[in-house]
Amino acid sequence: MVLGGALVASGCSSATSSEAGDAPGEPVAGGELTFALASAPTCADPQQAATNDSIYPARQLVDSLTDQDPETGEIVPWLAESWEVDADATAFTFVLRPGATFSDGAPVDAEAVRANLDGVVELGARAVLGAGYLAGYRESVVLDELTVRVEFEQPNAQFLQATSTHALGLLSPATLAAPAADRCTEVIGSGPFVLDEFTLNRSVRQIRREDYAWGSSLWRDDGPAHLERLTFEVIAESGVRTGGLASGQVDAIGGVAPQDEATLTAGGHTVISRPNPGLPFALFPQLERPIAGDPAVRRAVSLAIDREEVVATVLSESFRPATSALASTTDLYADHADLLGHDPAEAGRLLDEAGWEPGSDGVRVKDGEPLRLSLIWGANFGPNQPALELIQQQLNAVGFDAELRTVTIAEYNAAREAGDYDFAWSNTTRTDPDVLRAGLSRELANLSRVDDPALEELLAEQNATTDPGARAELVERVQAEVLEKGYLVPVFELTTVLGLGEHVHDLDFEASSRLQFHDTWLG
Repeated sequence: MVLGGALVASGCSSATSSEAGDAPGEPVAGGELTFALASAPTCADPQQAATNDSIYPARQLVDSLTDQDPETGEIVPWLAESWEVDADATAFTFVLRPGATFSDGAPVDAEAVRANLDGVVELGARAVLGAGYLAGYRESVVLDELTVRVEFEQPNAQFLQATSTHALGLLSPATLAAPAADRCTEVIGSGPFVLDEFTLNRSVRQIRREDYAWGSSLWRDDGPAHLERLTFEVIAESGVRTGGLASGQVDAIGGVAPQDEATLTAGGHTVISRPNPGLPFALFPQLERPIAGDPAVRRAVSLAIDREEVVATVLSESFRPATSALASTTDLYADHADLLGHDPAEAGRLLDEAGWEPGSDGVRVKDGEPLRLSLIWGANFGPNQPALELIQQQLNAVGFDAELRTVTIAEYNAAREAGDYDFAWSNTTRTDPDVLRAGLSRELANLSRVDDPALEELLAEQNATTDPGARAELVERVQAEVLEKGYLVPVFELTTVLGLGEHVHDLDFEASSRLQFHDTWLG
């Protein structure tokens, strides 16, 4: 069946305010925009980038085979002019547009696509997102200079959407030949900007590619980007970021603190936001630990958390309490708010039933051991700390002794792999519901150590199902089962909130709520 530009991912969110910041008049070419990030990018390579603050700059360096319309969810042409998908979603044939090149002059052709997909598989765990998208990858067959067929061992319904993401953005063969670690500071793509300098923990500087002429079919303008230079600076403290925007030190900021949204608006700045699809911010249990491995304890944790209070106290009206295992803007989301109620009395009853008796100091005890939970988190989102401190209070109110342990973003994945914790605080952004398989399947990262054959079968079946209605039913069952078994305890949905100077126009959200600067201009 021919799907070129016609596949609609029903249920995806519409952009809420990406057009905000526009002003009358024609775009102006030139100028330098400085964007303040809340945390340091860990890698310039989009195939290895994992955090949003790493992805924002990395995204500008690469193009994708397809793009996804943030309004409709439709998959549309970018480097691929058209594509075909076979009936069981095991073979995807892409026809590339002619004339695209990487910034070192190498052609963006079928051989480059093959080398990139092979390369993502070879990266393994370093391709945090892309390795999951290519699970079951057999090979890419070059049919001619501009036509390539990507084959999988089993059906892979999510793959077409995956080709629209930064994680499968294409890199020059010269970059693919470099050691993976070196690619975190030097990377060559075919995107509208070229990496000029990557300074760890400080800044990423990019310059416009003057001969760029193969942008996404979604973009307003053809040809090169309007901005001549694009700089990302790390300003970790939210008040300093807001002050930098107010004083004109920077032109735009990410991670606007909830308490600063009204201040910026009142000061004449533009605040734009868009909910992130994917996995909400949630507590992920380490199931091999004795306490977190107990289903009654996991259910009690969920019942002890008052999600409405967390959003009302720590966040803003831009954010939503979680109502399922998927954020409400994710394709095939199903509302399971009935499984995420706040009921501390029922939490206490479950803990009583499991043998956790109230202690004299308020901490429950079983066989002489206190009901102690170690919660790890990374500082990649400003409200994480106050949100977790409030969750800690809510858990302790029913008899837990919850301890918060902060790790750096660079240390976070290593800490998850080591498994020395009871719950980890995390979220993942993606529009396709297969994000649940990526997080919980034992065939993929599975940092929570889930070992559940029934769930594994469901996760695989939804990715093997091409009929939208049948897949929706399966994804709904996965969401319910994950919540009922406590494989994740969602709390609130992430929203990307930006502050822009009044001279910044057309800074756009992708379908994933990440950022695209090609059409952005100053004036």
